[in-house]
Amino acid sequence: MLKNLLSRALSNVITNAGMKAVQKTVLGGGKEKTISFTALPATLEEFKALPEAALTDEFAVAALSLLALTQFEADHERCFAMLDFLKGPDPLSGMQKQFLAERFMDGSFYKVNSFFEGATPANGYTPSQPYKVRVSSNPYSYQNEGWATLYLHSGGADSPRPVILRKKPSTGTWHLVEIQYLSDVRVPAAADKWR
Repeated sequence: MLKNLLSRALSNVITNAGMKAVQKTVLGGGKEKTISFTALPATLEEFKALPEAALTDEFAVAALSLLALTQFEADHERCFAMLDFLKGPDPLSGMQKQFLAERFMDGSFYKVNSFFEGATPANGYTPSQPYKVRVSSNPYSYQNEGWATLYLHSGGADSPRPVILRKKPSTGTWHLVEIQYLSDVRVPAAADKWR
């Protein structure tokens, strides 16, 4: 009986390992890129001048969405102009602008910085420089042709957070559709009342 149990357990392990290999092969597995920026652009012109602003790499467009959000605290309209550039033919709606404003109403602007490498709750989400954004895909990121759901990694969250992009076939450029990565992250250590 013990021999049969061990045999079945070993068979399950082999089957699960095999299935993971098949999923990775058939579904394409995941990909990860780290996009690096020497500085945060302070104007729309500086933003558009970045090499990543060619919008031909969906991973870079995902990272640029974060760069645009760094401007929100200082100047909402500058942030919105940068996001409109990324959105291409479909600019931000009034509802989307309101959604972004609501994400930061409680003063939790540190959420944005949490997505830069080196930013953790312990250091108050102070990013390392140059500014680096880790973006990844998974086997389900490209389920619909011309669409991508990519993921940004935060030093204050246990799992990566999504951003949705769409490709414009006539230009071959990728555009921002929806930012879904601004839900809560762990509070900075200095602000943690349970610390």
